[in-house]
Amino acid sequence: VHLVESGGDLVQAGGSLNVSCEASGDTADIGAVGWYREAPGKRRELVALLRGLREGGFVDIADSVKGRFSISMDSAKNLVHLQMSALRPEDSAIYYCAVRTSNVFLTARSRMAPNQYDYWGQGTQVTVSS
Repeated sequence: VHLVESGGDLVQAGGSLNVSCEASGDTADIGAVGWYREAPGKRRELVALLRGLREGGFVDIADSVKGRFSISMDSAKNLVHLQMSALRPEDSAIYYCAVRTSNVFLTARSRMAPNQYDYWGQGTQVTVSS
């Protein structure tokens, strides 16, 4: 599976931005798609997750972005979107798309661990100015 993110940009605080992840290759093997972000000096953080895709799909949103971020999938185009609104300077980071081929996670906590994902994109930079 090959992943390419796009849509990163410089936006003002309070603004909105959508970033996208296009998947190619063996996309039928995808069980979960997550959006992570990584800011300088901080650990990589899962912000949104679509999991159980072979069972209809479930959504998890991190508490830090709940109510502001959402995740959606356009299956026909193999695209996963991260919709971000009410952006804050602390949302500035490189945003990565990650795919897990397994349809399940052993525990809820393990969903957040980067090592649970099999494929990663190259990232797209989101910068929020104050």
